[in-house]
Amino acid sequence: MTDPIYAVGDIHGQTQMLDRALELIAADGGPDAHIVFMGDYTDRGPDSKGVIDRLIAGQSAGKPWTFLKGNHDRMFEWFMQDTPRHDPHMLVGYHWLHDRIGGIETLASYGVTFPERTRLEDVHQIAKQAVPQTHVDFLRGLSLSHEAGDLLFVHAGIRPGIPLDEQSENDLVWIREPFLDDTTQHPRLIIHGHTALDHPQHFGNRIDLDGGAGYGRPLHPAVFEGTDCWLLKDDGRSPLTP
Repeated sequence: MTDPIYAVGDIHGQTQMLDRALELIAADGGPDAHIVFMGDYTDRGPDSKGVIDRLIAGQSAGKPWTFLKGNHDRMFEWFMQDTPRHDPHMLVGYHWLHDRIGGIETLASYGVTFPERTRLEDVHQIAKQAVPQTHVDFLRGLSLSHEAGDLLFVHAGIRPGIPLDEQSENDLVWIREPFLDDTTQHPRLIIHGHTALDHPQHFGNRIDLDGGAGYGRPLHPAVFEGTDCWLLKDDGRSPLTP
C-alpha cells in the first residue's frame, strides 16, 4: 500500500485555518504524517507571522514536512534583502506593498505599520528590525518543487512542453496561462495552488488546492495515495475526482 502524502494549499496568513488543517491531517495520518505545504504562507490574511512561526516549529521538531515557495513568499523574501527587490513579473504599478497584494498585512503581523505617505526605505529599515532572521532564513530555504511517485507538487504550475528539470523558478511560482488551459497529460499529475478557486478542483492532469483562504474561504487539506486524492473534512475523507 502506498504511504499517504498530505498537502495544504495557500494559507495566506490564516493561522486558525492552518491549525484546523493540521488537526484534520493528524486525525487521518497521525502526528508524523508527511505534509507538503504548497507555498503562499504570507500576505492578505491577518497573521503571516503566526503561520511562519508554526511552520518553523514543526520543522525544528523534525516533522516530515516539505515547504514549497510561493510568489508571495518570494516577494516577502526579496523585500527583506539588504536593498528591497521588486518582482518584475508583477504588472506595472503593482508591488508587494500595494493594497491588493498583501504585504501591508504581513508587516502588520510583525507590528510594522506606517502612514500612507512613508518612504520605502523607512518601512524597510523598520521591517529589518521587526522580522526575525529565522523567518527570513525560512523563506530563503523554501523548495521550488517536490516529486513523490507520480505526483509533482509545485506552487503555481509548470510550463507545458518543458522537461520538469528545466522549469524556470518564475513559472513554478507565478505561471497561470498557458498551464491552466493545457489539457494534455503531463509527465506527472501536477498538484498546485496559486490560482484561487471557490473550492479545490481536479482537472484530470492537475489538481488545484487553492480554495481561496487568502480571501477568507476555507483551507482544504488533502491526502494522496498514489494519484488518488481526498479532501479531509470533519467526518473523514471526501474523494476529489476529475
